[in-house]
Amino acid sequence: MNHDGFELGLDDINNAGVYSVTNADIGPLSAAMRDAGLRVATIDLGGCRDKRTLIARVAAQLDFPQTFGGNWDALLDCLRDLGWMQANGYALFFSDADELRENAEKDFDTFLDVLEDASKTWLEQDVPFWAFVALEDAGNKHPEG
Repeated sequence: MNHDGFELGLDDINNAGVYSVTNADIGPLSAAMRDAGLRVATIDLGGCRDKRTLIARVAAQLDFPQTFGGNWDALLDCLRDLGWMQANGYALFFSDADELRENAEKDFDTFLDVLEDASKTWLEQDVPFWAFVALEDAGNKHPEG
């Protein structure tokens, strides 16, 4: 990856979406996102092997409201709202996602779909929403399950 926005075209909101990166990419890319004026959050998925743990970590790191339902629909609803984290745009980094992908492939794929849906909803509001999932075999595109 290069250093000018990781070839993602950070200046074009239409490029926002879900991408795979490596753990080593998170630091420089999150700095670029902060420089672009986005709200950055990193969620550590190390040791995460199932849906329950995944959703709990995301909810805790993003400080979801106490009324959060703890399921896929509730996760999507919160990611589409983020009203408690007012920002001009969002960049979420999910480090160490390999264990989740290896142990709960269906849940991993559903999680990616949730992130894609959230990104599309934000795009309709002209707000960039980027999600970066760190995988050992990352290729800077949608992280296929």
